[in-house]
Amino acid sequence: MHTDTNTRFNRALLLAALGIVFGDIGTSPLYALRECLRSTEAITVTQASVLGVLSLMFWSLILVVTIKYVVLMLRADNDGEGGILALLSLVTTNSQRYPRLRGGLIILGIIGAAMLYADALITPAISVLSAVEGLEAVAADLEPVVIPLSVAILVGLFMIQHHGTAWIGKLFGPVMLIWFVVIGALGAMSVAQTPAVLAALDPRHAVSFFATNGFAGFALLGMVILVITGGEALYADMGHVGRGAIRWAWFGLVLPGLLLSYFGQGAELIRAPDKIESLFFDLAPQWGLLPLVALATMATIIASQAVIAGVYSLTSQAMNLGYCPRMNILRTSDQQAGQIYIPLTNWIMLVATVWLVIEFRESGALAGAYGLAVAGSMLVTAMFLYFVARMHWSWSRTRALLVAVPFVVIHAAFFGATLLRLPAGGWVPLAVGIVIFSLLTTWQRGRIYVRAVMADETIPVRDLLESLRDYPPARVSGTAVYLTQNTEGVPRTLLHNLKHNRSLHEDVALVTVRTENVPRVPASNRVEISELGERFYRIILHYGFREEPDVAAVLQGIPNPPLRLDPMVTSYFSGRETMVLAKRPRLPIARWRRNLFRLMQHNSTDATMYFGIPPNRVIQIGSQIEI
Repeated sequence: MHTDTNTRFNRALLLAALGIVFGDIGTSPLYALRECLRSTEAITVTQASVLGVLSLMFWSLILVVTIKYVVLMLRADNDGEGGILALLSLVTTNSQRYPRLRGGLIILGIIGAAMLYADALITPAISVLSAVEGLEAVAADLEPVVIPLSVAILVGLFMIQHHGTAWIGKLFGPVMLIWFVVIGALGAMSVAQTPAVLAALDPRHAVSFFATNGFAGFALLGMVILVITGGEALYADMGHVGRGAIRWAWFGLVLPGLLLSYFGQGAELIRAPDKIESLFFDLAPQWGLLPLVALATMATIIASQAVIAGVYSLTSQAMNLGYCPRMNILRTSDQQAGQIYIPLTNWIMLVATVWLVIEFRESGALAGAYGLAVAGSMLVTAMFLYFVARMHWSWSRTRALLVAVPFVVIHAAFFGATLLRLPAGGWVPLAVGIVIFSLLTTWQRGRIYVRAVMADETIPVRDLLESLRDYPPARVSGTAVYLTQNTEGVPRTLLHNLKHNRSLHEDVALVTVRTENVPRVPASNRVEISELGERFYRIILHYGFREEPDVAAVLQGIPNPPLRLDPMVTSYFSGRETMVLAKRPRLPIARWRRNLFRLMQHNSTDATMYFGIPPNRVIQIGSQIEI
């Protein structure tokens, strides 16, 4: 009975992995080989060029996705979680041996996160557009409907996000299972007709391709990278399904399906070099074109949905780790904590993806923009691999270098090649990455400064308690909860309240929400209470960066608390800081960034709402801070 249960559980995880993890990389066959061979006039479609490009694609899948991500990076888990911010948290937590590198590692991690945001904006646009373009293979006169239909699908996808996607998620795994079986079968039938295409497994064809085409061959790497787009998702989504399910799905179905599809398309080109425009769909018989277009559209919607959910998760992590201002987060499922919806993020992505479709108008034009974001994020991960090997796996310096340096070289080559695509759309992810990087670093620098100012202006708790013993104020019934980031001093909100009202509540709780460098904190370690005297209490609530704080619920659920936390007699005091530009700048950044920080601070979600505190029990006290 136990075995049957495990079997059902593993099958469920495998299906979940297919639907959540592999949508992006699984839809790359729609356009990857086509764009590689039509991106430059310097390379003509011949059997030699087809074998050379296929060899590059095959070894990219083996070296980068299989060895780097499936074998190595899935071991670099942060308490079961993956992704660039989880990796950053893991490395910086274990960076005692490299204290001077900590700041550089944080900057590197933020660059990786910025590139992932850029990647996520382009993925829905290129995926949906490439699938709908299949209608042109069905009938040429359907070309005018491609753009409107793609925009309609994207708008509909983003419009339903606030309803939650758990009900759609049940279809993700089965649809992607059918997708990989179908593209693998179509590819296998094509390979059977032209088995000579299997010669591309020999890496000498890739070497010969570079030797023959020189700089044009190097530039083509900017398109070859389309084969491995979505590789980051294998690591980022590890927390959802586990490394075992990802590895089984990859080796058992996804990798074989992708290789058969690519090699089948290569075989088709060897037989008919003029069929490059609708290469993927030409593998299907005429009667199967419409069903294949429908299946491809569903697969790209699934890929887009996985990316959208990933951006919500990444944004939530960034908020908890202090790299992003608080935003309104809505839970879309009562059963799954990870099912969230962030309205502002959703609408920004909608506008960006629709603009990309309308501006670039075809998936081939978007391909140049796509590669740079992927290359940038993967290069950052490759650099982190060395520090993970040294700090987390305790490898020797030599062993870590031997493993990490080849991947850094590979990704540096990909990144250099994608930089050549700047005029052809590569500027889009670069611009998005710069904007995101500026936002994240400005917020981080500003919050560090604000915390330092508030810490300087506070007084030790013991000094306040001594003053209260000498000059006791009026104590009113009930409990006051003061939210504070400082775990040592007295909150400014308490001092302001005491100064103006000359009274204190009977019980006073100084509550700090602390985000740890782990994804989740066990419930048994959530609450830390210490009695300070004079009926003052220090309460520290520990959360992981993947968790959503609910302060009121946790406080009310504390068993046998030393103070009354009844919601009817508890008042919550929160501070709201207003940033004011000083005549002489105190925050050491450019004026435009100080103005940007003021804007972000002004528009950030109120702490009480973010922490789940009932608004009718909140008293907010404002203050000004010069920057």
